Amino acid sequence: MGAVLILLVVLPLASTLAAIMLPYRVAGIVTVVVGLASFGFVLTLVTAAAQRTVEIGFLRVDALSAVFLLATSFLYAATSLYTIGYLKDEERLATEEGAGAAEEFARYTRRIFIGLNAFAWSMLCAPAVNGLALLWIAIEITTVVSALLVAIDDTEGATEAAWKYVLIASSGLGIGLLATIIMYYAGSRALGDSYDLAFAPLLQHAAALPATPVRLAFVLAVVGYGTKVGLFPVHTWLPDAHAEAPTPVSALLSGSLLAVSFYAILRYFQVARVAVGPHFPQTVLLVFGVLSLLLAALYVLEQSDVKRLLAYSSVEHMGILALGIGFGAPIAAAGVLLHVLAHAAGKGNAFMGAGVLVRKFGTKELSRIRGAVGLLPWSGPLFLMSIFALSAMPPFGLFRSEFEIVAGGFESGKHSWTAALIVLVTLAFLGLTVSTTRMLYQPALAPTRVLVGSAAGVERAVSEDAAHHEPLQRGEPSVWMVLPVIAGVIALLVLGLHPPTDLVHLLSRGAAELTGGGL
Repeated sequence: MGAVLILLVVLPLASTLAAIMLPYRVAGIVTVVVGLASFGFVLTLVTAAAQRTVEIGFLRVDALSAVFLLATSFLYAATSLYTIGYLKDEERLATEEGAGAAEEFARYTRRIFIGLNAFAWSMLCAPAVNGLALLWIAIEITTVVSALLVAIDDTEGATEAAWKYVLIASSGLGIGLLATIIMYYAGSRALGDSYDLAFAPLLQHAAALPATPVRLAFVLAVVGYGTKVGLFPVHTWLPDAHAEAPTPVSALLSGSLLAVSFYAILRYFQVARVAVGPHFPQTVLLVFGVLSLLLAALYVLEQSDVKRLLAYSSVEHMGILALGIGFGAPIAAAGVLLHVLAHAAGKGNAFMGAGVLVRKFGTKELSRIRGAVGLLPWSGPLFLMSIFALSAMPPFGLFRSEFEIVAGGFESGKHSWTAALIVLVTLAFLGLTVSTTRMLYQPALAPTRVLVGSAAGVERAVSEDAAHHEPLQRGEPSVWMVLPVIAGVIALLVLGLHPPTDLVHLLSRGAAELTGGGL
């Protein structure tokens, strides 16, 4: 298993280097192969981590980290396939425009594949490294790479969103670094002045740590890493970045990056739970969780941009994760870990489906996307299923996970918090479904044909003058933009109806690590 773990963190880095040196078409093939291979490696690790901890050098995978690796590797594989179709029309347009446009497209495509591989590598490293210091470094790398990807289209909106993201996330990670330093100070009281913040020794001696520094470190970690999670009130970068990034990047940002950042908070939670008792860290997460859920539920109702709509839905689901851990019940913790996996599949699907809508209609405005289910015979229904999944409708995995979280809320006696969760989730469901129904089933406003992209990969519309355009034709932009979404729907059904035995064991062990203090 140690060799598999090494390959998991080495291959995406090698793929990044290959994308720099190889022709862009070969780089795309390498990205797909490495993405699928990484998912296979993680499936092997999941089987092992359900029974024991896998450790080699500074790499370490237990049940908790395996859950986040599984979510990231699934989206890595899915988005690598999706990107092939996403760039297909761009290549055709660039070829039609001439040699200069084709050369610009080749540079853009190479940057996309370099960024995707580097981003996936950093997000796979974060749950795989052993120690709070290494974890901070890995998440800092995700910030740098993802900011470059947000700005890759080189539009005014993308540049502004990337700068906003860098400023807010860097400030948050500065707070996260302070949390790491304070936790190191607390650990030094029991482990001596020289140690490496590895997880197991820190937790084994957590009961001997001074309470005040641990409390301070935990709050700082929630605020600091919470900027990357998208928790209220440090969420403000998230809607802009998700809306302006290319669709494959948006899927990775929402389905994987937010969850990986939440993983960092969970590592601090494990220590704080033992050092100061469960009440304090649970209360902190309950407050941040319900405020995030409230903000998201209200903002979902008034969005005019399909990608911003999904971005606020991500804030909602991060609030659900925080509430689930705050409830403290083992079934709620298991539900949280299942929710991480189901949200990765559901939100990745939703963003990839939204990318097809944007590509088809040439706009992100909800008011101008109409009659999509008739024009997109595959992507329309698949997008609807993805929204139903995100709204926790049965039989999808998010229904099972949210049911477990709610059951854990009532089991723990936190009835008011649980009631707030139910009401706010229902409100968010209404916002999502109303907007989706209009996009898919309301008749088109006018028969227009719009430009779906440019050689630089920018999703934009050229004109709204119907008199100068042909009617939109029925059909999918690319089969490669449909296949990953089908895989995501299958994953959601499996998670909701009959999760594999090894996965059930993994979730149970991960929940025990969160609620019982074990590593």
